[in-house]
Amino acid sequence: MQSTILLIDDNAVQAAIRQTILKRAGYVVIAVLDPKRALEQIRTEGAAVIELVITDHLMPGMNGAAFVKALRTTHPALPVLVISGLDEAEAEYDGLGVTFRQKPLPPDHLLASVHRLMRTH
Repeated sequence: MQSTILLIDDNAVQAAIRQTILKRAGYVVIAVLDPKRALEQIRTEGAAVIELVITDHLMPGMNGAAFVKALRTTHPALPVLVISGLDEAEAEYDGLGVTFRQKPLPPDHLLASVHRLMRTH
């Protein structure tokens, strides 16, 4: 059974690149460009299907930290990987139980982070 990842990034090009990298590594990837839509996706698909969430930090309408706070109200243990170009953004995730990685994130580093999160949960 393949693991399913929910990928959220408002940049369609970045989302497509990460989706391709993850799919080539054998993961099923649901890519969503809007964090509010991603929350709906989790509610309708159920967290039983989604085993990992990867989100960008800076997105219009709702940033990654607001998304994770909303996600944690219903799914406190779902693994989350946050990717951001802003080093100072990491502080916004204190106490939210996420793994934070800074851009640029080379494919091998992305996959290493994903593998590690999938093993620990």
